[in-house]
Amino acid sequence: MSEERTTHFGYKTVPLEEKAERVRGVFDSVASRYDIMNDLMSFGVHRLWKRFAIEMSGVRAGQRVLDLASGTGDLAARFANLVGPGGLVVMSDINAAMLEQGRRRMLDEGLVGNIDFAQIDAEEIPFPDNSFDSVTIGFGLRNVTDKQKALNAMYRVLRPGGRALILEFSHTDVAPLRAAYDLYSFRLLPLMGKLVADDADSYRYLAESIRMHPDQETLKEMMARAGFEQCDYHNLTAGIVAIHRGYKI
Repeated sequence: MSEERTTHFGYKTVPLEEKAERVRGVFDSVASRYDIMNDLMSFGVHRLWKRFAIEMSGVRAGQRVLDLASGTGDLAARFANLVGPGGLVVMSDINAAMLEQGRRRMLDEGLVGNIDFAQIDAEEIPFPDNSFDSVTIGFGLRNVTDKQKALNAMYRVLRPGGRALILEFSHTDVAPLRAAYDLYSFRLLPLMGKLVADDADSYRYLAESIRMHPDQETLKEMMARAGFEQCDYHNLTAGIVAIHRGYKI
């Protein structure tokens, strides 16, 4: 009898094939309140993190961008403005409820001419090799079951000269901040989730998934293993968030 393969879902150990469905359940639950909770739990700072990521992306007019785990489309909307009518942004997410929220937002903002929508798994990107000038994923990689497989797929669909950008919660080495951050993450965040989204468990998972995500150096090494070159990362808010960048040469 073969041994059952497992992975982590927050701090829980679950069968490998169950994680994607559990993550889907989390985001089905929070989709309608996702933007409100982002502002509340980051005190609005997530907007600055994303603005910095946009600046680091190097996206220009006429380019093709694949935005994975788009959620409600904060990054995709900005990319659509940057690439202009001659470019294309593929806004994608594995979760149908999140993607629908994002699609409604794009329609409300009049961003429809250069955006396509695709429900896809970051581990199984269904596009040909060398299809995009930029591949991005914001606050989504930690939810992927096989992160190395996703990084390999991101590298494959990039064109030579293209860059990948990963914006994600990470690990701070500032001891006083870490203690306060733990208190906030495991006490206040689930309480906010209960009061605003009527879902404490999903935001408890959020805190746990951040702690289980690879640290900055480990993720940099994983990107190099996928084939990316000139890999680097930039810590934001003392490492609570990091932006990783790599190129396909």
